[in-house]
Amino acid sequence: MRERQSYAEPDTQILDFHRELEPTDKPGKRRPRWQKITLITLLVLALIGGGGMVAGGLYLRSVESGIERVDAFEGVPEESRPQVVAKGALNIMMLGSDSRDPNNSSGSRADTIILAHLPADRSSAQLISIPRDTWVNVPKSPEGRGGRDAKINASYAWGGVPLMVQTVEKFTGVRVDHVTMVDFAGFKDIVDALGGIEITVDKGFTSTHSLNPDGRREFVPGRQTMDGAAALDYARERYAFADGDFTRIKHQQQVIKAILDKAASGGTLASPTKLNSFVRATADSVAVDESMSLLDLAMELRHLRSGNLGFFTCPTKGTGRIGNESVVLADKEKAKRLFDAVRRDAVPEILSAAK
Repeated sequence: MRERQSYAEPDTQILDFHRELEPTDKPGKRRPRWQKITLITLLVLALIGGGGMVAGGLYLRSVESGIERVDAFEGVPEESRPQVVAKGALNIMMLGSDSRDPNNSSGSRADTIILAHLPADRSSAQLISIPRDTWVNVPKSPEGRGGRDAKINASYAWGGVPLMVQTVEKFTGVRVDHVTMVDFAGFKDIVDALGGIEITVDKGFTSTHSLNPDGRREFVPGRQTMDGAAALDYARERYAFADGDFTRIKHQQQVIKAILDKAASGGTLASPTKLNSFVRATADSVAVDESMSLLDLAMELRHLRSGNLGFFTCPTKGTGRIGNESVVLADKEKAKRLFDAVRRDAVPEILSAAK
């Protein structure tokens, strides 16, 4: 174990806890996984902050120094960005793709797009999923790509995170304060670190892109415990459903809530070993923008639990075809009301507009 400078003079018990949680990866060998995603970042920050332990804060400092950083706002013209309306509120864009999706060999698509709104009082969080096939106007990148209407996730392929920031801001009118990126496949290790999660399957289906050797997994209706592989299959499947990504978004949200519930109620925060496994599994899959402070955000979210989270989907008129592409058509009037409420930090209006 490498030695590191301590931040205080903790008692022996806390010092032992801190050492047990010490990261083992050597500096300079960060895993290049920042191009993948989901929501776990926000939830883990809340959990660590909620632990209320000095050692947890010390460990988060060491984790923060090794997490991948991405220049999310490089080249984004300030004059084109929405102005800040509600001071103190935060809007975090969460991006990424499923690295285990057999149809995503390029690694250059943002298959999950979420705008997480944290009100100024930090008493709740509203997480709004934007379907990846939503038809929007994509600004032109510095390299000259874009500058036309397309599926929203095309902006990531054309201009990386900065162009995705521009596209989401133009579509929503909401200023993006921070960006987090998580490897969606990282769900497997995170769920296993928790010893499994409880999920209620509303309707049975067969996953045909499973982690099982034969590529298939049957899901039966009812409440059940899922290990990491099953939870990942459940959250990533979209081909089994008539509405594709809409059901997948719902399942992703179920898994996120179940992870938070299990972590908060399963003794994770009180156990150095469990906390260590949980945080390491998450940190391996997370990247954030260069200005984001995990420690500050964790402390702000220390009281957040799943009951304070609202999961929503950007209003749409369903799917359609534009040229030879199958796209999701945003309900522009309803979406405008929703994102205007986000911009103003009007939580009751957000909840009303998201119905």
